[in-house]
Amino acid sequence: MAALLVLQSATPVLADTIEAALIRAYQNNPQLNAQRAAVRSTDESVPQALSGYRPQVAVTASAGAQYLDGTSRSGPGAPTVKVEGTNAPRSVGATITQTLYNGGQTGNRTRAAEGQVSSAREGLRVLEQSVLLAAATIYMDYLRDAAIVEVQRNNTRVLEQTLRQTRDRFNVGEVTRTDVAQSEAQLAAGRTQQLTAESNLTTTRANFRRIIGNEPQALAPGSPVDRFLPSTLAAAVEMGQIENPNVTAAMYGIDVSFLQVKIAEGALFPTVTLQGAVQQAYDTTLQAPRLFGASATANLSIPIYQGGAEYALIRQSKETLGQQRLNLDQVRDQTRATVAQAWGQLVAGRAQVSSAQSQVTASEIALNGVREEARVGQRTTLDVLNAQQALVNARVALVTAQHDRVVASYSVLSAIGRLSPTTLRLQTTIYDPSVHYHQVRDNWIGVRTPDGR
Repeated sequence: MAALLVLQSATPVLADTIEAALIRAYQNNPQLNAQRAAVRSTDESVPQALSGYRPQVAVTASAGAQYLDGTSRSGPGAPTVKVEGTNAPRSVGATITQTLYNGGQTGNRTRAAEGQVSSAREGLRVLEQSVLLAAATIYMDYLRDAAIVEVQRNNTRVLEQTLRQTRDRFNVGEVTRTDVAQSEAQLAAGRTQQLTAESNLTTTRANFRRIIGNEPQALAPGSPVDRFLPSTLAAAVEMGQIENPNVTAAMYGIDVSFLQVKIAEGALFPTVTLQGAVQQAYDTTLQAPRLFGASATANLSIPIYQGGAEYALIRQSKETLGQQRLNLDQVRDQTRATVAQAWGQLVAGRAQVSSAQSQVTASEIALNGVREEARVGQRTTLDVLNAQQALVNARVALVTAQHDRVVASYSVLSAIGRLSPTTLRLQTTIYDPSVHYHQVRDNWIGVRTPDGR
């Protein structure tokens, strides 16, 4: 990280590090916090499924008024009695229904909901890795762009000095007007490059604020995370096939789809329920001022034919299961390619840094030599300007190579599924989605969330 270290050395105190930036992104990124809320919402699907094991209780009450005008008799041959009058019938009752068997649908729904929770957690890991990688990338982007701005500003100062020297030599007849024009043209190009670099830095600063949450100030150089990576590409690919959250999410997707098939097949099985009811009624008729009743009923429902919708749903669920299995193969192939690509960029980045450092050293020696030769008339002004531009290009290439080297190491860590605060040993509280899950899983009642909302 030589170039970045040199360019940052003017700052007396380094106020920020890449680790601190990653912590802020992990804690405060709104997209990541929104995904955590989505996982908490998915947690509630488990108690919803578990509700199928629990009784359903309903209380009913009614009140009204009625008028009767008619006759009644107590039995065959008995005299008729005129009935006429008004009353106010009232009743209150309670019904409890418990499902005893429904083809295993409740159990399968519960297991499917648990699979959805696990899949949602893996989706959260995907976004966590994406946010951390974006944070590391934008951190290094700002270091790179700030270093390039400094390189271009220094180049502009050198070109201004070169132009002054060329004009002085022109005034004493040592060079021609052509040399002055070449120096002026190179200075104009250098200023354009400086303005472009400053514009890029402004854009990067805005993205830094968007991803990490604060304005960049006095950033310390970033370093690669090779110490957390496997030693070979084969080991990295194998690890990615096991730990990459996209792969594990796809595996949970297969489990959920399989259980959806079982749920659909459960519709073909009988349903057995037990129902108990009590009712207290008053003034239901003129002759019955009070009436109490209680009942317990076992109900058996056997589906014979329901228009064929249940069979279509089973076939549809099986096709979805096949799709999920194919999707897992696709995700594994994509993960393998992503790991290989990131690994290749990492290996190339290591070589590019070494090559760029040698290029800078050689360009500095070449520029000094061309300047000395130009003083004794063996080189032209254009040769000096070309050597100066070659040095600028070499320094920019070194800064870019250092940036790419660090970003590539984070990319490999993300591709194998290990870009996390735990792996990076960040000094922050780790968000644990299982805490909320256990808080709500066995709740029978209540509308408040665990945080009090």
